[in-house]
Amino acid sequence: MQKRKIIFSFNAPLMIGFALVALAALLLGQFTNGVSNRLVFSVYRSPMSPLFILRLFAYVFGHADFTHYVSNMALILSLGPIVEERFGSIRVLVMFAITALVSAIFHLVFGGNTALMGASGIVFMLIFLASTAGTGRGEIPITLIAVCALYLTQEIFAGVFSQDNISQLTHIVGGICGAFMGIFLHK
Repeated sequence: MQKRKIIFSFNAPLMIGFALVALAALLLGQFTNGVSNRLVFSVYRSPMSPLFILRLFAYVFGHADFTHYVSNMALILSLGPIVEERFGSIRVLVMFAITALVSAIFHLVFGGNTALMGASGIVFMLIFLASTAGTGRGEIPITLIAVCALYLTQEIFAGVFSQDNISQLTHIVGGICGAFMGIFLHK
């Protein structure tokens, strides 16, 4: 009987790289007692700051603590490979950048004077993109409609009835970005 070799595959380089950069940002934030998060890994109204443009994209790597990091990375690392295989690493990287920028702009316009940090918008984008993964051009899958109904209802309800330092607006914007990109950006 021949022994089978176990081979590890580097199946989703963008998702693994994203998780590692976010882990490095988390550790740096812990090491600097949050200074790096304020300087680079959160977005807030500061258009005159030389780091403002960088923060419009880099805030997705920042996380408040390990629990926040794990909750986002668990979904990114489980849904991300499906999306990365379907659309390709470069396309998904562009989708990440678009979602980060659009979410940051919405937060800056409608989010008040709070700072935004974390990859929740990216997570919601991936949830919505994954629900379109098996569709063809011009199709709107029923699973996407169901996911939209469930998540948007939950986020609107949470946004209206809770005060929890979670940006439901970012979740909604990320999900909408994912839905549109999933429908219109097929290979």
